[in-house]
Amino acid sequence: MKNIPEKVEKLIAGAKTSFIASVDENGFPNMKAMLAPRQREGIKTFWFTTNTSSMRTKQYRKNPKSSIYFYERGRFNYQGVMLIGEMEVLTDAKSKEMIWHFGDTMYYKKGVTDPDYCVLKFTAHAGRYYSNFKTESFDIK
Repeated sequence: MKNIPEKVEKLIAGAKTSFIASVDENGFPNMKAMLAPRQREGIKTFWFTTNTSSMRTKQYRKNPKSSIYFYERGRFNYQGVMLIGEMEVLTDAKSKEMIWHFGDTMYYKKGVTDPDYCVLKFTAHAGRYYSNFKTESFDIK
C-alpha cells in the first residue's frame, strides 16, 4: 500500500466521528466516541475538547498512553486508521482559546475560562491503516 499518509489524511479529513481510548487503573482499554478533532496538524497532532472532571481526563493524567481511531464506511469498501500515541490534558488559556467554538457555552456555561473545560492533545507515534482487506502499519515522524 503506497501513499499511506495521504490516504490517512484524506480519511481523517472526512471523518465526522472519532474514537479515543484511554487505559483505566486496572490496565484495561476504555473507548469513547467523540466528535472529530477540533484542530489537527496532519496525522501527528490532534486537539479535542472535554470536561476536566471526566473519567477519561483522570485516566490520561495517570497514564497518557492512548489511541484514536477514524473510519469511513463506503457502500463496498471500509477503511479505518488507528493511531497510537500519548494524550495530554491541557488547561492553559492559550490551548483552551485555540479550539474554543462559539456554541461551546452549551457545554461549558462559564465560557472559555470554565474550570470544567479542558483540551486533550493527542500526539501520534505510529498507526495502522486498513482498506480493501489489507492492513499496514506505519510510523509517524
